[in-house]
Amino acid sequence: MTYKIVIFPSQHIQDEADALRKRYDPEYPNIAPHITIKSNFSLTDVTEKDIIQSLETIAKQMESFSIHLSKVSSFYPVTNTIYFKIEPTTALTTLFEKTHHGIFPNQHQYSFVPHITIAQDLLNDEYSDVFGSLQISEISFDDVIDRFHLCYKQDDSTWSIKQTFIFKENT
Repeated sequence: MTYKIVIFPSQHIQDEADALRKRYDPEYPNIAPHITIKSNFSLTDVTEKDIIQSLETIAKQMESFSIHLSKVSSFYPVTNTIYFKIEPTTALTTLFEKTHHGIFPNQHQYSFVPHITIAQDLLNDEYSDVFGSLQISEISFDDVIDRFHLCYKQDDSTWSIKQTFIFKENT
């Protein structure tokens, strides 16, 4: 089974992202707009129960935090992926780091760039047109994150939530 760890933003941010994703993201029907904390991984030396216990421990160690989406950006020239940029925070980086060591497979290919994908797998000309028009858009959203999710990929390529992990209450 394939897993990933994600944060789903508030509904109003998902609605803004989906307005674009339904046109420009082939993954639109498979998963809601999200921030990937840990990309696709499979279990080899540990069990699902072990992963869930570790994620519960991480959630108990963290408090809710705010994020700010500041602009439309791109991973070009590596890929023709366009996204809502999330300003990096210590809390996001900490969550990323905690899910990439210990019992978790540490297979991240790229540096952690918090984002919500709004377009991907575009042809070069299409990418240039879409990015050019979106780049001038005013993007400014704030959100409070108080949970993250372990998701699994189903046989039809859609993703479902296996378990939700809520951060401890702020003190």
